[in-house]
Amino acid sequence: MSKRRAKGKNHIRPSVIGLLGILILYVCMVLYFRNHFYFRTTINGIKASGKTVEEVNKAMESGVKNYALQLEGRDGAKERISAKDFNLKYNTNNEIKRLKDAQNPFNLFKGIFAKKEHEIPRTISYDEKLLTQHIDKMVFFNEGKITNPKNASLKYTGKDYEIVPEIMGNKVKKDTLYKEIKNAIIKDKKIINLEESSCYENPKYTSKSKEVIEAQKTMNKYLQSEITYDIRGNKEVVNASKISNWLKTDEKFNPYIDKENVRAYMDNLAYTYNTIGKTRDFVTATGKHIKVGGGSYGWAIDRPKETENLVQAIKEGKAVNKKPSYAQTTPYTSGDDIGNTYVEIDLTKQHLWFFKNGNVVIDGSIVTGNVSANYATPEGVYKLDYKERNAVLRGEGYAAPVDYWMPFNGGIGMHDASWRKEFGGTIYQNGGSHGCVNCSHALAQTIFETIEPGTPVICHK
Repeated sequence: MSKRRAKGKNHIRPSVIGLLGILILYVCMVLYFRNHFYFRTTINGIKASGKTVEEVNKAMESGVKNYALQLEGRDGAKERISAKDFNLKYNTNNEIKRLKDAQNPFNLFKGIFAKKEHEIPRTISYDEKLLTQHIDKMVFFNEGKITNPKNASLKYTGKDYEIVPEIMGNKVKKDTLYKEIKNAIIKDKKIINLEESSCYENPKYTSKSKEVIEAQKTMNKYLQSEITYDIRGNKEVVNASKISNWLKTDEKFNPYIDKENVRAYMDNLAYTYNTIGKTRDFVTATGKHIKVGGGSYGWAIDRPKETENLVQAIKEGKAVNKKPSYAQTTPYTSGDDIGNTYVEIDLTKQHLWFFKNGNVVIDGSIVTGNVSANYATPEGVYKLDYKERNAVLRGEGYAAPVDYWMPFNGGIGMHDASWRKEFGGTIYQNGGSHGCVNCSHALAQTIFETIEPGTPVICHK
């Protein structure tokens, strides 16, 4: 009996000792982790396992003191900025103590094996002026090494438009880089890739932009146009070589036809082919070869209207044969657009001839504008505007009724002058009209009954 009791006591003693040992170890660990962080603890990437708050703060301070930031840009450009460059300093962080105090030292078996990663704001300070000065001196802001970005563009090759690739350049957005650097310092970031951080000014339109590709298609369609003008028997062709000079894109890369350039082309056509006011070679009724300029008779392209017509024709992208729109025409399309039906007024001889189909219908002496009173009838090639029976001609201080009124230059026209008994000679020099062509009643009547509006009226000396 006594032997069995002794044997039982021997079994109990080791168990008690073991439990006591565990208890002592537990108490020691509780006491230890009251002042130290649990195993597998990191704070802002720093290993805090088994360290005190002071030790973690020192590790933080050391990390800040040795902090360096690497900047990587395009074309291999690099810069480095370290803590000493801008007096970066660490300020003791109460957040670390709060984390440690939040540990439950009695919950050892759960706490010491769980992985704990903490991110807390770095309590730092630095000289912002020094930082700004250092950034401003970086290679990224060296004016001599900066290439500005450039949008993709369209280039005419002589055949069609091809896309010229964009230039990315290396111009850095200073404000953006400032923010990225300051953010990296706060977050203890070691590398900034300027490309990935969107620090560069990039071209808005690249060779792959939808707007560029669509503009190329549209402008190449316009180049397919070929407009052939028939201008009184003369041919003028508008094709890709001309059209390419008129095509542009706006700030949103929308293609358009520059109407100012088209209008300039139309002005050139008008200069070449309009005949109103141009000097003409003319053979008088007496067989004399003269030149007559000025007046309102002739061909005139309607430049505003035809500019719009041409722009629209180019947009169609097709081959077209057409005549231009005219503001004024004559019955004749040849170089001599006077033809063989016209009125000739010789201001020197004071004589008028009316030709129809090359034959003289009637001629006679006349009286034109009073030269001495500055009412001389102007030279030029005009057209009969209209004809009117029984008109009253009014001017300053007079009202003259006439049977036949045929104006050709504003208020100047041919009419009968029943108040005159004589015509021709030198009457016009001192006793002439206010500019009109005074005719005998018979002369005016014959012309009126035969002439049509639009007929040329040539006044010459």
